[in-house]
Amino acid sequence: MTDAPLIAILDDEPEIRRLLSSALEEAGFRTTAFARATEFEAALRRITPDACLIDLGLPDRDGLALVHRLATESGAAIIIISGRAQVQDRVTGLELGADDYIIKPFEPAEVIARIRARLRRPAQPAGRANQTVRFAGWTADFDRYMLTAPDGAETPLSHAEAEVLRMFTDNPRRLITRGQMLETLGGAAGDSFDRAMDVRISRLRTKLGEDPKNPRLIKTIYGAGYIFLAEIA
Repeated sequence: MTDAPLIAILDDEPEIRRLLSSALEEAGFRTTAFARATEFEAALRRITPDACLIDLGLPDRDGLALVHRLATESGAAIIIISGRAQVQDRVTGLELGADDYIIKPFEPAEVIARIRARLRRPAQPAGRANQTVRFAGWTADFDRYMLTAPDGAETPLSHAEAEVLRMFTDNPRRLITRGQMLETLGGAAGDSFDRAMDVRISRLRTKLGEDPKNPRLIKTIYGAGYIFLAEIA
């Protein structure tokens, strides 16, 4: 169990913490649970979770602000678990860097499936021994979740952004359909998945300095999918 993925749970409801911890540990994960954001943030100085389950209704901190910080400073997958069911809440959570959004009440089996989908990495292509990729003057370091610009400036990648960029760099100059994205990245088919992909790609384009009206690296093929136009060094 020492090498099992570590899942951090942040929720102020004791019963939910117990439910999630029990279900996840039974499924083979390690867990650590917190009732307050301050406790969780202090623990991040000594632990490195593989995924974080974050409730938005925290007593001592705005959950969305915490999600945004995690997305920019951590390589962990971020899954919001919240009673806020409005579409705008889900969209805002995804735009701030969450990988997924689960609405309370939930089935523990669904949470486990979503975590497994988020932690599933694309297969390493033959001949690529490291996790660093260079293209069009940029360098993507998937071990560090870091994107380095041609001028040397570094920008952190969220787990979700790194997943999408890795999918593109593994398949340069090839059409990637929505169906292929779903198969590679996991998730539930439908409008929420499509919206999540749109948000991730928009954030990735921003970090790559793309002109939204005329992107040079990530080309949208309307009605079909996307093509990553750069050559991979």
